[in-house]
Amino acid sequence: MQATRMVAIVLIVLGLVALAYQGITYTKTEKVLEVGPITATKDTKKTIPLPPVLGGVALACGVVLLVASARR
Repeated sequence: MQATRMVAIVLIVLGLVALAYQGITYTKTEKVLEVGPITATKDTKKTIPLPPVLGGVALACGVVLLVASARR
């Protein structure tokens, strides 16, 4: 029972975070030029989009699990 509640709470939190941010952004450093001891790098921001449906499904599943664990 306790494990079900913990999974439900984690799903609710992850669902809310996915709805709030709608994507994961990270920075990737690439080496552009290397001439002797001198190197030039370029920082590129990349985003992995998270659809709002994914956050909604996680949130709904978390609520259903929380209600189901409370009834037992």
